[in-house]
Amino acid sequence: MLFSRLFFLYLFFPICFLCYFATKKPAYRNAVLIVFSLVFYACGDLNHLWLVLASALANYLIGRGITAFRDRTPAKLLLALGLVLNLGVLIVYKYTGFAVENLNAAFGLSLAVPSPSLPLGISFFTFRIVSYLVDCAWGKVRAERNFFTFLLYVSFFPITVSGPIARYETVQTQLHTRTITANDLSEGFTWIAIGLGKKIIIADRLAPIVEQFLGGTISSQTTLGVWYGVIVYALQMYFDFSGYSDMAIGIARIFGFHLDENFHHPFLCRDITEFWQRWHISLGTFFRDYLLYVPIFGKRRKYGGLFLVWFCTGLWHGASWNYIIWGIYYGLFILLEIGIGKKAMRKIPAVIRHIYSKVVLVVGFGIFYCTDGVSQVGDLLLGLLGQNDSGLYDALLVSSVRSNLFLLLVALVCCFPLLTLLKKPMQKSPAVNLTFSITGTVFAAALFLVSSILLVDATNTPFLYTNF
Repeated sequence: MLFSRLFFLYLFFPICFLCYFATKKPAYRNAVLIVFSLVFYACGDLNHLWLVLASALANYLIGRGITAFRDRTPAKLLLALGLVLNLGVLIVYKYTGFAVENLNAAFGLSLAVPSPSLPLGISFFTFRIVSYLVDCAWGKVRAERNFFTFLLYVSFFPITVSGPIARYETVQTQLHTRTITANDLSEGFTWIAIGLGKKIIIADRLAPIVEQFLGGTISSQTTLGVWYGVIVYALQMYFDFSGYSDMAIGIARIFGFHLDENFHHPFLCRDITEFWQRWHISLGTFFRDYLLYVPIFGKRRKYGGLFLVWFCTGLWHGASWNYIIWGIYYGLFILLEIGIGKKAMRKIPAVIRHIYSKVVLVVGFGIFYCTDGVSQVGDLLLGLLGQNDSGLYDALLVSSVRSNLFLLLVALVCCFPLLTLLKKPMQKSPAVNLTFSITGTVFAAALFLVSSILLVDATNTPFLYTNF
């Protein structure tokens, strides 16, 4: 089941909403959310629903044990068991086939390549559970005493499939008691409308352009055609994934959960370090907090930890060499910026920093796109450098830019924090602020309506990050 489907928007979610607000008792409300979360997951991947339930039960017991024996040997053993169990399941489902393929290629073997179906959202709920167990071991949180409350944390439908990676410490209090105001409902609906608009009006309209310029043989594409295709792909990725995150935050907000922002206008960055402070924030902070300072060979090693973080960031996205290359690629630029230093980076003119960061990002998104292997990455890089012998541009590129100019301009403009810029001067006057609030609600309703109309004849275009 997808957020961007009429069935979800006009049947599943309204029924869940009505059932939730039909009672005021927190336990009953949690029960409603658990039932609808399990139904939501079953609609998308019934075959692996058992894995979510088994994972919740096993990790509930492990977490209780860690808290009971904290700072003692049994707690350390239980933490190790939990990490092996959760990461082991992730590795078996997501990376076994990739590992066997590379063993066959490297040593001339003919081992059977396993191809288990990937459980829906396994990367996201696994990382939520890992953060919970580690935080229990570190004493940042106490293990949840109620199994059903923990099951809600693991299975909560807005964030199960594609994040954000909400940590237990963020929602711990809200899992037990929540106060929902009219402002929560208004802002929640606004988040949903904006996210849906990003997905349906922008991302799904950009998808055919990407397919046209990158979907075929990249080596036959013109130089500017490759640049154009990758730039449009970067915009599609942003509006698709941030659209899902916005909808997840909005849905959670309506039920009283306040989740942290996952995207903060990342293309406004002036360097790569800043980009990763704005893009997929929950994933970046997860690796920073739980992996960057892991002792390597008995010591905390700055550059070793940095390499580990970016290698794992790439590998987390998928079992493919392009993702590993992509992760290391960004790690090298982060290392470069660390070497230059923050003060020296600030002295570089802003225009140069913006040009530098955008070129690096475009190449990075191009690498991310090339899931067909290293050879496709090579073709893309040659195309970006003008070494594909297909010319600078052609009539197809000119026609595409002309016919999609308005869409491209809208996408570029929407990368800016328009609402924030409008809110600042209006907050000084209560009357103006009220007018802005009413106008914003009307705009959100119109955005939701337009997106719904476009969904009537839309083809099935799942959120891109559902695959990760």
